[in-house]
Amino acid sequence: MISPVFLAHGSPMTIFEQSEFTAFLNRYGKENRPKAIVIFSAHFESEITTIAATDDVHEMVYDYYGFPPSYYQVQYPARGSSIVANMVEERLRLHNIPVQQKYRGLDHGVFPIMMHAYPDADIPIVPVSVNPFLSPREHIAIGEALQGLEKDGVLVIGSGFLTHNFGEIDRAGDAPPRQWAVEFRDWIREKVLARDIESLSQYETLAPHARRGVPRAEHFVPLLIALGANTPGKDIRVLYDTIEHGSLSTLSVQF
Repeated sequence: MISPVFLAHGSPMTIFEQSEFTAFLNRYGKENRPKAIVIFSAHFESEITTIAATDDVHEMVYDYYGFPPSYYQVQYPARGSSIVANMVEERLRLHNIPVQQKYRGLDHGVFPIMMHAYPDADIPIVPVSVNPFLSPREHIAIGEALQGLEKDGVLVIGSGFLTHNFGEIDRAGDAPPRQWAVEFRDWIREKVLARDIESLSQYETLAPHARRGVPRAEHFVPLLIALGANTPGKDIRVLYDTIEHGSLSTLSVQF
């Protein structure tokens, strides 16, 4: 069975990198081969949960700036799946969660990690939006509505970053982890592994340095959605965990 997962999605640089992180993505893809993927991307925001439904090859959304021309020529020709999109919509509606279908292509919360995990682009992908202004409980409820999709071979992915504060990133690349980032990461990791939904629902006030680690929630909430999609009683395990550029956590978790 394919368990829900939260994956750090890397930067656009991930597209052409060969690193420990991309090696992890490659291993993950070899070990987990779903029939289809539903992915909540931090770079796809909408007030109403929006499902990008198509059966055609996805368009590319180059939602980054200032990179060399090659970064705007990348293609990842995965198809969508209207069948899976309809499954997601039906489940959300059954849980009284506002939802709509409106097409959008693959952004850099999706295709850089997919290029390393599934380089053949042979698995249908259904992107779904996030709304950073919903409460943690509401994000967890979105995930809970999708519990059991793995029984149909559908992998639910939350794509984001545990910490995402550009003002705290050391561009040099070899900076040691900052203490505040370690403390925030450790608190979240402990609560996630314990499936402590009560504490995670109050992370903004309970977690140390929460405001510093998550100045805006769009990259954090995919973790809560993936957590909610976990079937209670199933093991939760950390797949990858480093802190890069001083403060950028790559924590990735299988639920």
